[in-house]
Amino acid sequence: MNREINTRQEKRYITIKAKPLVSIITLNWNQTEATRHFLESTRKLAYPHYEILVCDMGSAIDPGPQIYKGNYANTRLLRADNNMKAEGAANWAVAQAKGDFILFMNNHTEVTEHLIEDLLTPLVEDTTVGAACPKIYSYKNRNVIEYAGSTSLNPLTGRTYIIGSRQKDNGQYNKQVYTNGVYSGAMMMRKSMIEKAGVLPRNFFVYFDDAEISARILKSGYKILYQPGAIVYSKHSATTKCATATEVFYNTRNRIMAMRNNSTTAGFSVFLLFFTLFFAPFNIAKYTVTGKSGHLKAFFKAITWHLKKRKSSLRFYANL
Repeated sequence: MNREINTRQEKRYITIKAKPLVSIITLNWNQTEATRHFLESTRKLAYPHYEILVCDMGSAIDPGPQIYKGNYANTRLLRADNNMKAEGAANWAVAQAKGDFILFMNNHTEVTEHLIEDLLTPLVEDTTVGAACPKIYSYKNRNVIEYAGSTSLNPLTGRTYIIGSRQKDNGQYNKQVYTNGVYSGAMMMRKSMIEKAGVLPRNFFVYFDDAEISARILKSGYKILYQPGAIVYSKHSATTKCATATEVFYNTRNRIMAMRNNSTTAGFSVFLLFFTLFFAPFNIAKYTVTGKSGHLKAFFKAITWHLKKRKSSLRFYANL
């Protein structure tokens, strides 16, 4: 154990000595209080060479006064309009970031002291690693895992499986390994990879952005690393249910979009067969029986959205 700790400290020292600038990007949309809590947690960061970019996507109330009041170190507020949710607020923020490495963090997370060094070290040491993700715990139940890696999109169902989700941590996921899926709410990437491969998708907003980003990283020839030495606490579960009609729309729409982007023609046809024969009837029956007409309308709206895009599909999907 002592040897492992000494090795980790030595690697951390090498990374600190190099001191590459890390740009931390978090998005805000009508959640200024949550963003402030996240920023408060960054005060404990030991790594000195970072900047924080808070990208506001057209919140109803200007978050500036509250954020500036906190006097958070190396923090800039970027104000975008409401359309940035679909057009790619993360890409817009990356273009203004000064760091060679980008750490994306959801504003409902809490960072830990050595998060930056522990994610940065493998990226500095191995140029084949394009993204590194931490072990994520529940904020409320701090020994319960929310993320310890992820599978890629299932070619039949179009789903991903988050490894370790909601499991008690008994050390079963303490090994650093390559994984097939990032957690977009806590991941460090090379800025050069984002600029060259365009791995941050537009038009996803919520749901399946993780799967789309992961597929683009792997297609670009880079690896995704799960780094259990890096720790983050999340106030939201990594696996969420669609509680509202809006969530049903985005979940359904983006699931189809992710499969269309990352399947062969034959593979996408198989997925559509499964979707038509099993997934769609199940959801139609569920929303009908429970009387959730709004959810049912949102489900059909998501399908119709793709049918309307079909005529311009080549141009549209090329710009995702």
